[in-house]
Amino acid sequence: QVHLVESGGGLVQAGGSLRLSCAASGRTFSRYRMGWFRQAPGKEREFVASITWSGGMPSYADSVKGRFTISRDVAKNTVYLQMNSLKPEDTGAYLCAVQMVFGAPYDGWGQGTQVTVSS
Repeated sequence: QVHLVESGGGLVQAGGSLRLSCAASGRTFSRYRMGWFRQAPGKEREFVASITWSGGMPSYADSVKGRFTISRDVAKNTVYLQMNSLKPEDTGAYLCAVQMVFGAPYDGWGQGTQVTVSS
């Protein structure tokens, strides 16, 4: 089982930046992809970005393309989300999860880290 812990959230003004981290532990030796998701109050959880663990291939939601960058540090077993040009609509709880094999559902959800963007 994979254990994920997110950090780096906070309160920032529109146009600002934040860098989120997701540290993985446990059964991490075999995983296909790690992803970031977010959930705003009263809304469903939505995909933000993902990255394949071995090849580092990123994928982004259209709403964050050009503003967010996902990366991973294999040695530190950590995935990052650099968020620039933040907008109020980026506000929400950001969670990371792991996809162990291609096509499998995401699992190992962390507790999340809150991002609040003020206008």
